[in-house]
Amino acid sequence: MRRALILLIVVLTSNLTEAQFIKEKSINAQIGYGLSAPNNSVDNIVNDGFFAQGELVLKVTSWFQLRPYVGFIFTNSDGKDLDDNPTDEKAETKAFLLGGKVRLLAPIPWVAPYFEIGIGTSIGKFETFTAFDNIDKGGIIYHIPIAIGLALGKNNNVDVAISYNIQPSVEQYVGAFAIGLTFPLNKK
Repeated sequence: MRRALILLIVVLTSNLTEAQFIKEKSINAQIGYGLSAPNNSVDNIVNDGFFAQGELVLKVTSWFQLRPYVGFIFTNSDGKDLDDNPTDEKAETKAFLLGGKVRLLAPIPWVAPYFEIGIGTSIGKFETFTAFDNIDKGGIIYHIPIAIGLALGKNNNVDVAISYNIQPSVEQYVGAFAIGLTFPLNKK
């Protein structure tokens, strides 16, 4: 955990230095439909809510980017499973997100597929109640962000993505169907 925090601090402070390897800097703002689900469930539940995230985009090459991020996710249970049957199972998250990711991007104008992975921390309240788990935890936990998506437009400045944060310590994962816009900070 200590190594992950050191890596996170290095990634988040990398924009303070004028490193030679950063070609462009941008800000990406995402908003989306948030989801949370338990790792193990009898009733196959998914709770929904709201997701928002901001990223500092540090473009290293046309196909590789560093992306420190901050955001939040809020999901709530409606007491029903995916088939609209009543259930006592739930996986709720109300958390602030902080971390760093790398993006591998196919450098194609107009439609560029990408994959992201990283490490981060979730700060908030987490509830996972299923036949297998009874977790009610508040505080700081780690998560592993993973995303696949498309960067659209001539300059790939519109994102459409499916993004997940795996949260092993609370036996759930959260995610979003999100849309994002990228705004350049400098041109070189």
